[in-house]
Amino acid sequence: MPRLWTAVLLLGLPLLAHAVEEKDQVVTDRPDFVESSNVVGAGRFQIETSFALERDKAHGGKQRTYSTPTLLRFGLSDNWEARIETDGRMRVVTDDPGGGRQTDNGYADVSLGVKWHMADADGALPSMGVLAHLDLDSGTAAFRAPGKGGSLRLAAEWELPGDLGLGVMPGLAWQRDDNGARYTSAILGVVLGKEWNERFRSFIEYSAPQIARGRHGGTVTTFDVGAAYLLTDLVQVDSALSRGLNRNTPDWSWTVGLSIKF
Repeated sequence: MPRLWTAVLLLGLPLLAHAVEEKDQVVTDRPDFVESSNVVGAGRFQIETSFALERDKAHGGKQRTYSTPTLLRFGLSDNWEARIETDGRMRVVTDDPGGGRQTDNGYADVSLGVKWHMADADGALPSMGVLAHLDLDSGTAAFRAPGKGGSLRLAAEWELPGDLGLGVMPGLAWQRDDNGARYTSAILGVVLGKEWNERFRSFIEYSAPQIARGRHGGTVTTFDVGAAYLLTDLVQVDSALSRGLNRNTPDWSWTVGLSIKF
């Protein structure tokens, strides 16, 4: 009988190891700016939603922007996913230097996209994914872009010693400025993350959602810190704080989010 149990154990170890390796766990594209290179998996659905607040002081006035950024991810195969993204419900409160106040309410534009997981990590080579998005001028008047746009990004992730991870995301975006003129801008994000245990991770990040000429709004860039915690393998809560690094960027922004995988 002991020999039988030994044989069963030896035969079962590879299956057990495979089960651990294939453990189903939510992997999100938030709260950092740099996207994950992974997709949600064939037939899976994932929602990543949040509340966000931006505060900015410009020309003696103050502006507060409230939004509900939301990303819906649908697994088309083991390497492809479809995506619907929006900043959701919006509210902007502007206090001018003269004491007046203006409030705008409405909904942000919607972006449609796909992500392709093109390569797994292999030695010194990173895990890589490609993201393509089409931005629709579909929001309410106060928040609608002056025309359709789009973006193409590459997400690359390296696993480093000490449970550290490095992510880099370069890209290009095509859009219109406030005058309706078409222009192309660059995108760049670099994030360093740390997994403290199986549930908790934190990160620091440099992000530049827009690198453009001054006549097209200039460069927007931030320094970000944040963390995420797994309540279960399929439910994540997170938060992040960003500091604007130049006058084109809101002074401060903060977000708290919830992500669920089905």
